[in-house]
Amino acid sequence: MRFLIDHGFQGKLYPVNPTSSEILGLKVYPRLTEVPESSVDYVISCIPAGGVLSLLDDCGKKNVKLVHLFTARLKETGRDKEIKLQGEILQKARKLGIRILGPNCMGIYYPKLGLSFNHELPRESGPVGGFFQSGGGAGEFVRYAALRGIRFSKIISYGNASDIDEVELLNYFASDSETKVIASYIEGVKDGGKFARALALAAKKKPVIILKAGRGRAGAKLALSHTASLAGSIDVWKAALKQYGAIMVSNFQELIEQVVAFTFLPPITGRRVIVAGGGGGKSMISADVWEEEGFELPELSVAFRKKLKEKSPELWDWVRNPIDASLFQGTPVVDINLLEWLSNEEAYDIFVANLTQDDPLPNDIWEKVLAPNFLPSVMAIKKNGKPLICVIETGEIGLEEMKNWKWRAIAETRRQVIDQGLAVFPSPESAAQAVRRLVDYWAWRESEN
Repeated sequence: MRFLIDHGFQGKLYPVNPTSSEILGLKVYPRLTEVPESSVDYVISCIPAGGVLSLLDDCGKKNVKLVHLFTARLKETGRDKEIKLQGEILQKARKLGIRILGPNCMGIYYPKLGLSFNHELPRESGPVGGFFQSGGGAGEFVRYAALRGIRFSKIISYGNASDIDEVELLNYFASDSETKVIASYIEGVKDGGKFARALALAAKKKPVIILKAGRGRAGAKLALSHTASLAGSIDVWKAALKQYGAIMVSNFQELIEQVVAFTFLPPITGRRVIVAGGGGGKSMISADVWEEEGFELPELSVAFRKKLKEKSPELWDWVRNPIDASLFQGTPVVDINLLEWLSNEEAYDIFVANLTQDDPLPNDIWEKVLAPNFLPSVMAIKKNGKPLICVIETGEIGLEEMKNWKWRAIAETRRQVIDQGLAVFPSPESAAQAVRRLVDYWAWRESEN
């Protein structure tokens, strides 16, 4: 109730509880049948499993169309009695024309209407939608992706999937005009053939990113006890997702990185990359990472070298791609000029701007000059229209590091860049992997047309 109120839910709220008279300033009704409405759109059940059948009878009298069963301890227990009860709940719901979301799930996060299952989730809407078998996973994904500038159309936690399942949800998001990127966490599917057909259609419309849990034997057993899901062979999953154009990731961090790539970067099919920023060692490692993911680092053009020779004759024949920006300290080629020139290069598809926290400059110079100049520099590239990726490395942050001025400056710079709608990644490895998957997807889409 509090989450709905805090998020500004636009409809009417009716708490139902047999022992309370008021909750959060709202009148409480002892039974659903006593709510002063002839029909109710959506019921959220937090009652013990044994009371759900009776609740459904009341829902039928109020013409309820959808019941979200936060209620758990049903089929996922593996016990015959609870398995039977979940089946009886579904049978009664179908007889009454009621759809079931769950059981054992957090339900719907729909910021446009003020529906939420957590107080920390953003109020603003965005293009990312998704369905998650894990309610905790759904909340974790939304919270941390939001810190990267991601906003959401709808996120649905569906738990045991007794009625509404992954196939129906995938079909829904594939046709949802508010959703441009689909993210999901799946422990298992009820009908592999139906899911494959839905996936084949969905991936041709928009990116579908899947975090498949239960990949090992222990995880598969946990999936059965968590949401009563049969995990299935991971080799079959990998083959199917590759065949139908979906992207498979290994953990929630990769899921977030992939969503960032598809949200903030345009369709890219080229693999030529310019890398600038950081010291010599960082630049070389970054170059290795991008090449290992299948990208090419082209030579800088004659026109660029001519400009560089005019401003810095001692460096013009020394600079290569990747570009160690520290070489230009103390020369007439300040960072913003360098990046503006690079943004006009024709022989590349992606620009990568690196900012690291280990620059050996005095505190006052770093804080007043280097960090504040990073945003104007990358914005100069953005104006050119070429795909831009920012790698802002923060490293491991403990309590002592949080007190340090440099960490605060990096965090503020990162926030400023994210607020400009740019793709920000925490490392060259995460950036290169996510962008490689993005390029592979758009190349696949191009080959399918």
